[in-house]
Amino acid sequence: MNTAIKTAIETRTSTTRYQPGLALPESSIRELVQLATRAPSAYNLQNWKFVAVRSPAGKARLHDLAYQQRQVLDAAVTFIVCGTLQAHIRLAQHLQPSVDAGILPASVQQSWTAMASAAHDGNPQLQRDEALRSASLAAMTLMLAAQGMGLASGAMSGFDAAGVRQAFALAADEQPVMLITVGQAAAGNWPQKRRRPLQEVLAFA
Repeated sequence: MNTAIKTAIETRTSTTRYQPGLALPESSIRELVQLATRAPSAYNLQNWKFVAVRSPAGKARLHDLAYQQRQVLDAAVTFIVCGTLQAHIRLAQHLQPSVDAGILPASVQQSWTAMASAAHDGNPQLQRDEALRSASLAAMTLMLAAQGMGLASGAMSGFDAAGVRQAFALAADEQPVMLITVGQAAAGNWPQKRRRPLQEVLAFA
């Protein structure tokens, strides 16, 4: 196994305490999201969106909507990770670069587009399920990317999703799934907490 990847997984912690007043350059924020979009998604739907909240005003708005959790103010940036609904409508467009690069045959593009439309059209539950799956995979990829860049991160599910959608002008088909804080860790964070024994969570079939 690649030792760098193993180390990143084994040493990543859920950070809640950050050094306040530090900023990330826009280039680093762009790189984090670029890496996050390497996560997999069904049919390569790429049904996600990221809002990088880094301005004092944006942080203040999000802090109120995240039940005044301090890390939103202190982290360099908090990403609102969204899953997008009705992504099947844009699937052909999202697959076109892979067709142009010779990675995907046009026949597969057409087949996947037809299958996704048949499954997702008129099925809001499936659209939501896929949006949650894709956004969660992208969020974990973003956190590992942050770890690889020497940054701390933490996932947050405690926030007012409807309020976030309104306050940050998200579209009706953009579902806020989680917040990811990123920055430089301050003292006082817990180390990675112990996990359940492997025999309790692994079965062979």
